[in-house]
Amino acid sequence: MLTSEDLEFLRRPLHGFLTVAGGPVRPVWFEATDDGAVQLFTPRESPKVRRLANDSRAAILVAAPVGERERWVSVSGRVTVEPDGAHELAARLGGRYWDLEDADHADALAGIQTLDLVRLVIRPEKVSRYSM
Repeated sequence: MLTSEDLEFLRRPLHGFLTVAGGPVRPVWFEATDDGAVQLFTPRESPKVRRLANDSRAAILVAAPVGERERWVSVSGRVTVEPDGAHELAARLGGRYWDLEDADHADALAGIQTLDLVRLVIRPEKVSRYSM
């Protein structure tokens, strides 16, 4: 359901805006996988994990930054909470979103790595997009 153009766009270091059923919208780091899923990490005890236990639906919206032509991709679908791979994902995304040569960023990522993390995987059921 995600096109090659969508995947190219989603592989940029852009923030996604995630919402789960019954929850607020939150900015998140994310990764588009080769099989067309979208994954992110979060602490196992986070409110979004508790909400997903009751209703596994979620959506993520990713938009081009200011200064670029308007473009966005929205992915919605069911989410699985995966116990493995979250720390590796956090490390990859830390390097994608932050300059880890910066001591503050490196320390913040080290702090994230001490948490009990899970991986949230959104399997697209609906993809919407817009590009000027």
